[in-house]
Amino acid sequence: MTARSIRTAGGALAAVTALALAASACSAPTRTSPDGAMSGSAVVGIAYEPDSLSPLLGYGKDGNSKIFDGLLRHAANMELQPALAAALPKVSDDGRTYTYKLRPGVRFSDGKPFTAKDVVFTYETILDEKTNNAYKTELDALKSVEAKGDDEVVFHLKYPYAPFAERTVLPIAPEHVAGKQDVNSGPFTTKPIGTGPYELVKWSKGEKLTFKANPDYWGGEPKVKQFTMAIIKDDDVRATRLRSGDLDGAILPPNLAKGFKGQSGMRTYTAKSFDYRLVTLPTHNKVTGDTAVRRALDVAVDRKAMVDSILYGAGKEAYGPVPTDSEWFTKGTERKHDLKKAEQILDDAGWKKGKDGIRAKDGVRASFPLWYLTGDKLRQDHALAYASDAKKAGVEVKVQAGTWEVIEPKMKTDAVLAGGGAPADPDFDQYSLLASKLAGDGFNNMAWYDNAKVDKALEDARKTDDEGERKAAYDTIQRELVKDPGYTFLTHIDHLYVLSSRFGERSTQVEPHDHGLASGPWWDVERWQPLK
Repeated sequence: MTARSIRTAGGALAAVTALALAASACSAPTRTSPDGAMSGSAVVGIAYEPDSLSPLLGYGKDGNSKIFDGLLRHAANMELQPALAAALPKVSDDGRTYTYKLRPGVRFSDGKPFTAKDVVFTYETILDEKTNNAYKTELDALKSVEAKGDDEVVFHLKYPYAPFAERTVLPIAPEHVAGKQDVNSGPFTTKPIGTGPYELVKWSKGEKLTFKANPDYWGGEPKVKQFTMAIIKDDDVRATRLRSGDLDGAILPPNLAKGFKGQSGMRTYTAKSFDYRLVTLPTHNKVTGDTAVRRALDVAVDRKAMVDSILYGAGKEAYGPVPTDSEWFTKGTERKHDLKKAEQILDDAGWKKGKDGIRAKDGVRASFPLWYLTGDKLRQDHALAYASDAKKAGVEVKVQAGTWEVIEPKMKTDAVLAGGGAPADPDFDQYSLLASKLAGDGFNNMAWYDNAKVDKALEDARKTDDEGERKAAYDTIQRELVKDPGYTFLTHIDHLYVLSSRFGERSTQVEPHDHGLASGPWWDVERWQPLK
């Protein structure tokens, strides 16, 4: 196998939609920099901020970090392109060795040269058991990494892992900085130094991240000299600030994004995604841990109604982590909304309705809490719709809002309206979502799902580069989720953004769940040419 045969990301979904729903001949006023000079600056509103800006702890692992670069990066159509590597890797015939030649002349923003040693340092540190990186399993296939001089890196794999090249979009950290401090708590976690198009100026936690253009960026100095990401958790507040002109762009839920359609100086963009919304059904809860309850809820939920009324058509029904229009989706695993079937499943399992319409079995009332993140209207609306559908089947779902600090300690027994999804390869999301050995590991396998057939199929799929064998394994997983659902998958959502038309017409990529911070129309902000 050669570099030409590396399978690029996205498959059939790599056709990217960047739909301009509203355009205007008028441009918004050009922003001024703090010193009053006219400048190419941009301020965008996003919903979340990371816990850390260190790639050693997981920041930017899917690419598009503005501070760092990976060996490879994604183009608009999600195909892999060289970044810190001079070319795509050469892959051995057995699929176990990946060799990268590095781009010459690259320097970190502090002026120090980037070399192969930084690549080795980054990957070895992530795999170190002392490093608090929740995504270590994503590099499970990696046996070792070695530097051959300053300009060549060789990765040795334990087994032929088909999507390994996708893992090398991971940002590279400087050994001369990060290697001299505590990886988990040192200053590098909040004051990073990278090779990327932007340098971090200031991170005001809970408020904003401010970046300035890196004048010595190997790809050319960005025209947008100052880029700010405003952290605005509440959707309504984000929309209000965009409307007032305080923001140049923002991610918004469909019901708020539609209010900008036709507005002068604004364009609305729709990005296709693998991002799903689901309800976790923890096995340690006497109600949600019952397979019959899980199966009943799986068919009681009206997914189409959610797509129509909550997403305003900007999405599709979800029956698992794989979108229905993906080449990896298993046809025939769709579940129709069928309230009568749901009631029959519960009746047969001994869950009988009481006078108030709520079922019970062996003295246990069919009732459980469902948490969603405060300020997230999409999750709130999904949670309320789910509770309404469940009640019709005789299951009481008590919807509650909270921060992650409140929710996380309760995840072992309480249901959560959660999200996930990664477009590059089915292994990237399904393994962390379903592998029983990851149950209770932070936000991995939040339902404590445990299915031996699924575990085997997950391992089989990641330990071969034969596409037919991988497809068969993921078919097995999707069929098992019909018989033994650990989650109720609800919708796959499109991501909607509104952006000032002064930046011209932008493009979007097929996006993961984690969006706004790296994804969005600003995924390539370093290439923007602000209109005058």
